[in-house]
Amino acid sequence: MERNHDEGGATTAEYAVCTGAGVAFAGLLFKFLSSGAGQQFLTHVWDRITGMLPF
Repeated sequence: MERNHDEGGATTAEYAVCTGAGVAFAGLLFKFLSSGAGQQFLTHVWDRITGMLPF
């Protein structure tokens, strides 16, 4: 016996989950980069990048 299942809302739900995960990741990234440890990390990365430049 073969049954047909309506999966019309599945795509919308998947987009909603991905959007929620993206927003949560962006929030965590913002929180980290605006903290003291995040600022030190950015300073370290920037210093390494400018140290590799030939000018």
